[in-house]
Amino acid sequence: MGMTLTEKILAAHADRSQVRPKEMISVRVDQSFTDDLGGPITFHLLESHGVGKVFDPERFFVAAMVNTPSKDISVANTVMKMREFCRRMGVKRFFEGGNAGIHNALAIEQGLVLPGEILAGGNSHACTGGGVGAFATGMGSTDVAAILITGRTWLRVPETIRYVYKGALSRWVTGKDLILATIGKFGVDGAQGKAMEFAGEAIAALPVEERFALPNMAVEAGAINGIIEPDEKTLEYVRPRAQRPFTPLYGDPGASYAAVHEIDVSRLEPMVAFPHLPSNTRPLSEAREVRVDQVYIGSCTNGWIADMRAAAHILKGRKVAEGVRLIVIPSTTEVYRQCLREGIAETVLDAGGIFSTPTCGPCIGAHMGVLGDGMRSVSTSNRNFVGRQGSTRAEVYLVNPHIAAATAILGRIGSPDEL
Repeated sequence: MGMTLTEKILAAHADRSQVRPKEMISVRVDQSFTDDLGGPITFHLLESHGVGKVFDPERFFVAAMVNTPSKDISVANTVMKMREFCRRMGVKRFFEGGNAGIHNALAIEQGLVLPGEILAGGNSHACTGGGVGAFATGMGSTDVAAILITGRTWLRVPETIRYVYKGALSRWVTGKDLILATIGKFGVDGAQGKAMEFAGEAIAALPVEERFALPNMAVEAGAINGIIEPDEKTLEYVRPRAQRPFTPLYGDPGASYAAVHEIDVSRLEPMVAFPHLPSNTRPLSEAREVRVDQVYIGSCTNGWIADMRAAAHILKGRKVAEGVRLIVIPSTTEVYRQCLREGIAETVLDAGGIFSTPTCGPCIGAHMGVLGDGMRSVSTSNRNFVGRQGSTRAEVYLVNPHIAAATAILGRIGSPDEL
């Protein structure tokens, strides 16, 4: 019997010819990372057990990205300790300050997660790496510590659900809308403990960076990982970035799936996830007239250069509505540089927006755009739980970058077609 792509990758890393769903296996990990939230816990565990080195400093990186540039003394002290830990352990990839970036994006951009590999990162949205055909999943701080010692981790082989998207997407509809529509249809537990495999003509037609939103938000459906088979577009994107040789893997034609869902997206509108769940979705036509106080364009979901360009296209020559705070934050320093070269930063500033160095602070209400009581935010990020971006009395609506930019101009949720 054939195996799915997820099963093929896990089998290869367990040095087995075959694995089956629900088996517990030990696998080699190709790449891991941590940040300024979970990192201190991981480092404390290693130091308290007298661990003097990690299994491979080249297979681990650290990103100080949530509360940086340091928002207070406590954060400054944490970042100093992280930097010192990396120095002692010989970990050369420490991203903070002038090379800052969100780890889930850095792993892909820097060629540190590759087709056919396993990425186990210290963040729930590490699953973003599935966009290049890797098995990528989030781990807790203790799990990451164990990986740093052994280079391995234990996994339960997940069943795979395959989602096949048919039809051509309408204008302003992106990969973000595909995953929002999917979570809206099947719920935040629709893939609980399983792998989500995304396929179909609509996926193939998407630019590579637009695809990343689907595996990124697989965890919002309860999945262990999300994955897209690497096509030639993917390989062209990965090859110049790759830090080591890689071998793409593909699922077998006779693979067995827990379920296969075929979804016609030819009439899909841009989607809006209303408070307070990513599954509380409505088409844009049913979401107009919701007035907003803040628009946030960025995060590991939609902080790519493709997202920055999409927003700038809408903002060009226009002004942000009075009373609306627009915050645009690229996911990495490389994307930030591209925005400067292409005039995107100037476009945002000319429109009356804020353009920041890379951080994921606003996404979790930590820094650079916290919401107050009663405020409404439209966000291109991945979660809109109660208190996610600040006050528990604030509201967060999830959309794609086109809709976010149009909303900033209109002062309410709306479409670029209205401008």
